[in-house]
Order: sequence, then structure tokens, then C-alpha cells
Amino acid sequence: MYPLDYTEPVFRPPSEWKSLILQVTNGCSWNKCTFCDMYTSENKKFKPKKIELIEQEIIKVAQSGMKTGRVFLADGDAMMLPFNRLKEILELIKLHLPQVSRVSSYCLPRNLGNKSVEQLARLKELGLKLMYVGCESGDDEVLALVEKGETYQSSLIALNKIKQAGMKSSVMILNGLGGPELSRQHAINSAKLMNEAQPNFLSTLVVSFPLGEERFAKNFTKNGLAPYRQLTQQELFAEMETLLSELELEKTIFRSDHASNYLVLKGVLGSDKASLLGQVRAALDHPNEVELRQEWQRGL
Repeated sequence: MYPLDYTEPVFRPPSEWKSLILQVTNGCSWNKCTFCDMYTSENKKFKPKKIELIEQEIIKVAQSGMKTGRVFLADGDAMMLPFNRLKEILELIKLHLPQVSRVSSYCLPRNLGNKSVEQLARLKELGLKLMYVGCESGDDEVLALVEKGETYQSSLIALNKIKQAGMKSSVMILNGLGGPELSRQHAINSAKLMNEAQPNFLSTLVVSFPLGEERFAKNFTKNGLAPYRQLTQQELFAEMETLLSELELEKTIFRSDHASNYLVLKGVLGSDKASLLGQVRAALDHPNEVELRQEWQRGL
């Protein structure tokens, strides 16, 4: 156990389970997305952590003798910190934890608006090599409904900046985010965004509402759409078929294996596109003959 004091709860990407989680901010500065309940508790109000405290924690880890090759900068909004603060944090990691080979962080597209490609390249030199970007959708109507505060274009600009700086990007798309009425355009425009951006990694998970969907659903009826409902299993497969059919990726590692997914999909797009589509179509045509997660096996 690392000798750090966290403001709970702390979230991290599934692939960072072996990483040191270094909490450099608390909560999320935007925190308006209607599908997200991660930072809604009273003790998760957004606040950057003082650099003196961050330095003390890094030194604690170094003095503990614990070895870690990777660091994840938490919480959900570390990249809102200005360039100089991020540079300072990375320099402290490099000084006290020289064995660290990769630093990563969640990244809201808007948080790269005040950072140049040259600045991002400098952060990459100091170890920040991977950005987890929650695009959620490439469809502007869906993004407005869920109050993401981003657009197709703002996400594309951020992803291009990351690539130009020599960093890698891991993008998340949320299946079912537009409900049945907007399902097809959500899938098509999400694929269009990915085709333009060509991210290194692409993942999908199924949108779910452990605290209830009332906050999320209100914008649909308010904007003249049919009342929101979550997609059925077959509708989720149909949306995934549309997404995969529209994707034209060169060498993106694709994962749809999160606990929320009924059907586990893993491959490289585009070399495995035909195989992945075959698995989805088998689930659509013969769901009883395909290995699917049961409801009790699914989770957030």
C-alpha cells in the first residue's frame, strides 16, 4: 500500500491498476456531464492540490522503497493545471522516482486549449506519455444533451494536439448515450471522429446510472425528443455494429471489455475489423449461442 492520503473516492482507468495513483487535483473542474456521478459527493469539490503536498507525497513513496514504473495523475481533471505546474510535478517525479517510465492522465479536450503543442511535447519529454480522453460521442446533438461542454471539433483539435506532441491517446466512447432515437447518428459520428483522429487506443463501455437516470434523462424531453430509455441488449449490439462498420482505423487497439459490456470484444482496427463485426453479428442473430455477460456479472 502506497503511503498516500487520498480524498475518496478515487477513480482511474482500468489499465492503470498497477500504477501509482498520484492525486494532484480533487474532483473535476467541469463536473456538469449528466451521465457522470463520479465527483458529485460533497468532499469531491474541485480543488488543485498544493505543490508542497504533492512533493511530500512523492518523497514518501520514494522513501518507502516501493517500486512503481508508472504513475497516473488523478483525479478526473489533472490536465486543467497550467503548463508550469504540470512541468513542476513531472520534474518532481523524475527527480524522486527515476524508475518511472510513463506518466498518464485523464484529459478533457478543453484543457488543452491553453497549452501549445510545444508545451505538450515538453511534458512528454518529462514522462507524460498517455492521455485518456473521454470523448463519449462524436455527435454534437448528443454531446449538447449530456452537457459535455465539448463538440466534435473541440475533441478533434485536442486529439490532434496530443498526436502532434508525440503523446498517445486512449479514447472512450459511451454506447447507448443517445438512447434509441439518436443511436445511429451517435455511432456514425463517433466513428467519423475516430477516423479523423486515429487514436492509439479506443474503448467503449455501456452508459449506466447507478444513482438513477433522472438527471440525465431530463434534457431529452426538454429538447423535444422521446423520453430517454437505456438501450436493450440487442439495440446495443446494433449500435456497436454500426460503429464498427463505419470505423476506418489503421492500427488502433480496440477494447470493449469493460464490466458494463455484454459482449467482450478485443482486437486491432483495422486488421481485426471483419472478425469483430462477425462476433457482433453473431450476437445479433444468435444471442443464445454466444458467450455474453449475465446481468449479475455486469457493473460500472
